[in-house]
Amino acid sequence: MKDFKEFLMRGNVVDLAVGIVIGAAFGTLVTAFVAAFITPVVALVAGKADVSALSFTAGGTKFPYGLFLTAVISFVLVAIAVFFFVVKPINGLRERQRRGEQVDPTTKPCPECLSEIPVEARRCAFCTSQQPAAA
Repeated sequence: MKDFKEFLMRGNVVDLAVGIVIGAAFGTLVTAFVAAFITPVVALVAGKADVSALSFTAGGTKFPYGLFLTAVISFVLVAIAVFFFVVKPINGLRERQRRGEQVDPTTKPCPECLSEIPVEARRCAFCTSQQPAAA
C-alpha cells in the first residue's frame, strides 16, 4: 500500500490528473463557445445550422449521414476556435519571449536553487533562502 501511495503522490500522476480535468473543462468551454457564437454565424451564411436530420435510405436501411456531417462541422469549428483563441496567442507569447521582449513576469528564478518562485516572494519555498526585495 505504501508503494501505491508514493506512486499516486508523485508529481507526474497528479499533474496528469489535473491536466485531464482541466482539459475536459476546457473542451466543454470551447464547445459551448462554438455552439453559442460560431455555429449561428455559419447558419447565417449557409442558411441552415442543423444538418443532423439529413439521411438517405438504401435497401430499407436508413443512413443518417447528417449526424456525421454535424460531428465533422463541430470538430472543424472547435479546431478553428482553439487555433485562433489559444494556439495563436500562445505562439505569439512564446515568440516574444524567444526574442527577449518583456512579458510581464509573475515568477523569477531563485538565485540559490534556480526554482521558479513568485516575483513578490521574500523567501524561496524550496530552499528557504532569503530573497532580495522586489523592485
